[in-house]
Amino acid sequence: MTDVRGLSYREAGVDLDAADRTKEGLRDLVESTRDANTLSEMGLFGGLYAVPPEFANPVLVSSADGVGTKLKIAFRSGRHDTVGQDLVNHCVNDILVQGARPLFFLDYLATGELDEAVVKEVVGGVAVACRENGCALLGGETAQMPDFYRANEYDLAGFIVGVVERDRILDGSGVMAGDTLIGMPSSGLHTNGYTLARRIVFDVLGLDVDDVFPEQDGSVADVLLTVHSSYLALLGPLLGEGIIKGLAHITGGGIPGNLPRTLGPAVGATIDLDSWTVPETFRLLAEAGRVEPDEMFRVFNMGIGMIAVVAPEFADSIVDRLNAAGTAAWVLGSVRSEPGISLV
Repeated sequence: MTDVRGLSYREAGVDLDAADRTKEGLRDLVESTRDANTLSEMGLFGGLYAVPPEFANPVLVSSADGVGTKLKIAFRSGRHDTVGQDLVNHCVNDILVQGARPLFFLDYLATGELDEAVVKEVVGGVAVACRENGCALLGGETAQMPDFYRANEYDLAGFIVGVVERDRILDGSGVMAGDTLIGMPSSGLHTNGYTLARRIVFDVLGLDVDDVFPEQDGSVADVLLTVHSSYLALLGPLLGEGIIKGLAHITGGGIPGNLPRTLGPAVGATIDLDSWTVPETFRLLAEAGRVEPDEMFRVFNMGIGMIAVVAPEFADSIVDRLNAAGTAAWVLGSVRSEPGISLV
């Protein structure tokens, strides 16, 4: 009689022992982000976090996002230590525009074949950005799905919860015609437009990740994996003073798609295209891909990562303070009474 041995989960493609080793290896990273309000230890079914007691009338603000096809650059280059930072910083900015500071973060990493070293790199980036932004990495999930993802590929998503005083919520209600727009630079493509950028860089220009990016000092991987900026440290003090009326995080959809989200339906804005020099990375993509200007501004941030709306009498002092803090802020345009965004 033939001895028929039953199948195991590992033979089906899921290594539970490796998953346990990976989780244990992440313990120090997660613990490094704890703060006084973190009430739970790693390994529970749910994370516990206390609302900070200094808030009189707290409102929780939440958001979820991913890194998109920027992950393809990480796969191709074998560099996985920055995408976790991208994820956290993007989510931090998304709640910052409503006046909130982050409390805690949750990550979700789904893989094909589990590579323990890669998981540690990715989550290490998450932990770095959590520490930099002052939020706890409260929990997460690492899922092995060998029939769903290709070998050496993964997907990454994040979930953030922050807090703001009810009377400090930025909802666009205070924005009015005549207000000033202040621009703050992006560090690069951030986490948007990579499907088009990859097509241009790899297919049209024929470059690979280790090639020198044209007109740049670094490689293609260096340029395309530049970490998405967080604006919390720059804008947190100004938000505390109540002198910012609105913020727009310039992500997918560019300035035309994101600025109206903080202005409301009754007003629009005029953007002065001569107020900044579009970075060479975007100029090269436009030229090599023969991408029309309207399409470039709809897909990419074009060098603008965040826009603040302020009363005109505060504009110069805010620009000076942001410049002193290390960012090249400038007057980008103004709010007008007619709806819509004009790039002039």
